[in-house]
Amino acid sequence: MTSGSTAEISSLISAVAPAWSTDQAGRSVRLGADWQEAAGGSVLTVRDPGTEEIIGTVADATPVEALQALDVGADVADSWAATSPRERAEVLRGVYDIMVAEQEVLARLITAENGKPLAEARSEVLYSAEFFRWYSSQVTHALGQFATAPSGANRILVSHHPIGPAVLVTPWNFPSAMAARKLAPALGAGCTAVLKPAPETPFSALALAAIIERAGVPAGVVTVLNTSDAPGVVGALLADRRVRKLSFTGSTQTGEVLLKSAAANVISCSMELGGNAPFLVFPSADLDAAVEAAMVAKLRNSGQSCTAANRFYVHESVAEEFGAKFAAALDRVVVGHGLDPQVELGPLINESACEKVSSIVESAVDAGARALTTRSTPTRRGYFSVPTLLTGVAQNAGILRTEIFGPVAPVVSFADTDEAVRLANDTDMGLVSFVQSDDLDEAMHVADRLESGMVGINRGVVSDPAAPFGGWKRSGLGREGGEHGLAEYLEPKYIAADW
Repeated sequence: MTSGSTAEISSLISAVAPAWSTDQAGRSVRLGADWQEAAGGSVLTVRDPGTEEIIGTVADATPVEALQALDVGADVADSWAATSPRERAEVLRGVYDIMVAEQEVLARLITAENGKPLAEARSEVLYSAEFFRWYSSQVTHALGQFATAPSGANRILVSHHPIGPAVLVTPWNFPSAMAARKLAPALGAGCTAVLKPAPETPFSALALAAIIERAGVPAGVVTVLNTSDAPGVVGALLADRRVRKLSFTGSTQTGEVLLKSAAANVISCSMELGGNAPFLVFPSADLDAAVEAAMVAKLRNSGQSCTAANRFYVHESVAEEFGAKFAAALDRVVVGHGLDPQVELGPLINESACEKVSSIVESAVDAGARALTTRSTPTRRGYFSVPTLLTGVAQNAGILRTEIFGPVAPVVSFADTDEAVRLANDTDMGLVSFVQSDDLDEAMHVADRLESGMVGINRGVVSDPAAPFGGWKRSGLGREGGEHGLAEYLEPKYIAADW
């Protein structure tokens, strides 16, 4: 198979969900163990961004199905919460085992609907699966506390309980990983969940839900709602007092709206929002290694990542050499359809994404920036944007205030460490920062001064299921991954006991 097609999607869905007919999945919503046509009677059309061809449809859910999803979740909430930690751990481990065994099928689903190269999609599947393995080892380590009060008057007992029904909203850029990062701890904590994936990438979410049921999670514990009416569907869920948790990954602007909606019912919120990551290159850095890290930090998922390096700050003594090496590496990247094994960079998600990136580059050039790369956009069908390196970018340029979400790298030089830190922190975002330096003392001191929730030293990727993922400032609230991620779905109960 060299490109996505309706027939291919049908066979892939059938492979991971043998009990789910493609016809059902293409026009109905699964509520509990039953399929039901959406109240609106319409479907969402999904396109392969590498060909612009339609590859399938899914039911377009409405607020009616949103409330029905809460109903079916409520029916099984108590029984799921009452399962033993060991039972939930074994189920999570089962999800991991199935995902690893069916890595290729799941990867092809990701590439067909998202466009990323198949090698990246395979990595995403394993990364997704690891969340289930990690939390399978954590949920049996019951959180709790027993202590004597400082006064000696009583004992302090603290236990932890499922926070309750959760609404999980995920983006299209990592359609499997973002769902797994939320579902694994939610299920491990004993919560039911309604998952609303992005309309561009519904199939990975449906496949994951099917695998979760195959692993032993009762029907209704997880419901997937694909919809073109995100405000209506999510709004209906947040207006229902049964919902106690919202976990959202997406833009800061949308996050602000959801926080206001969640406030009415005082819903606990985890928000993984936008980024504007700086990539700092110091004179001591190995420039070849720095370029290698920059390629990963910039080009993973075609630059469509909240953790993508967005601003490159390079010491003036090495700026010219780094720029030349980086530009040469970008010019060598193979661009094309993600299912082609030679391709290293796939398309953007849709036409508007291409138009946005082109506009950003044009505005930067008009403001005085110069492109060192020499590539031209492919003439084939698909939403392609070529890797572009821009030099001569002013420190106050508009491109440095924009989350590019594409394969564009603006480079700015700095004179000393203080200036580098000042420039890096000159943003209202604070998700991740990258530091390239072979001087460990320098790198650690800089990392301590950077205003971001995560820092990668001599690395282009920081995400790890065992580590807390999240940002400072307007990049978010709460954490996903690690022990922190599980705690987001648990409520502590303190008991003062006297005997």
